[in-house]
Amino acid sequence: MRENDMLEKDEIFSKVLRAGRRTYFFDVRATKADDYYITITESKKFTEEDGSFHFKKHKIYLYKEDFAAFSEILEEMTAYVLNNKGEEVISERHQKDFKREYQQETETSEEKPASEKSFTDIDFDDI
Repeated sequence: MRENDMLEKDEIFSKVLRAGRRTYFFDVRATKADDYYITITESKKFTEEDGSFHFKKHKIYLYKEDFAAFSEILEEMTAYVLNNKGEEVISERHQKDFKREYQQETETSEEKPASEKSFTDIDFDDI
């Protein structure tokens, strides 16, 4: 057994958030000194053409000394997104006619489509 697996064997408190193909695991764990920290794991399911599947996992370790700053920045970032884009999900995956709407907006705008711009046609807004 890897050392990392042994360090994480005991979960003190856990919550799970299922979100489509993604699942988020929030776990409180104990260090060797019996202090607590949090792990946040994103697990995403990928299905192969033959019907088999596998999961890719990404993990964040969050220690007590970083809780306040992490929480503050997360709150600021989520507020920014919601204030600027609202709660409605806008994406190809969630909106079947997304490409068509996007193409219509591009065609009706006075700006040249990206495909017609040359490399030197750059606005400072593009940077």
